[in-house]
Amino acid sequence: MDTYEEKRSLLLEMIAFSTVDGQLHKREYDFLFIVANELNIEKGGFNDLFHQELPKLAIKSDFQRIQQFYRLALLMHSDGVLHKKETVAIQQIAIDMGLNPEATKRILKLMKEAPNAIIDGQVLLTVFQEQQN
Repeated sequence: MDTYEEKRSLLLEMIAFSTVDGQLHKREYDFLFIVANELNIEKGGFNDLFHQELPKLAIKSDFQRIQQFYRLALLMHSDGVLHKKETVAIQQIAIDMGLNPEATKRILKLMKEAPNAIIDGQVLLTVFQEQQN
């Protein structure tokens, strides 16, 4: 991430996604806060994002789009409950980001089968690279 606006845009997308099931669970909030810390967004600025609507900035690189998709997928699993609305929303977000739908379905399936929803980063990248060939 290069700019504060890009970081803020990523968090806004994650915040919007976290409430697609109609509520924000504490574990989702905690996960979002960890991501905000990794992006060097202070707690006050982070909490303000819950009251803002800013236009989304396009994510430039394939790697960053894959990374954001994976963050959203982890967020989806963070409360321990997979809602149909979340599944539909994340698939649409992935399409909007220009990610291959088959690769995203495979990643979501792998995450669902994993004991803690975490998959190896190399596996993540390999799935997307296979779909490009």
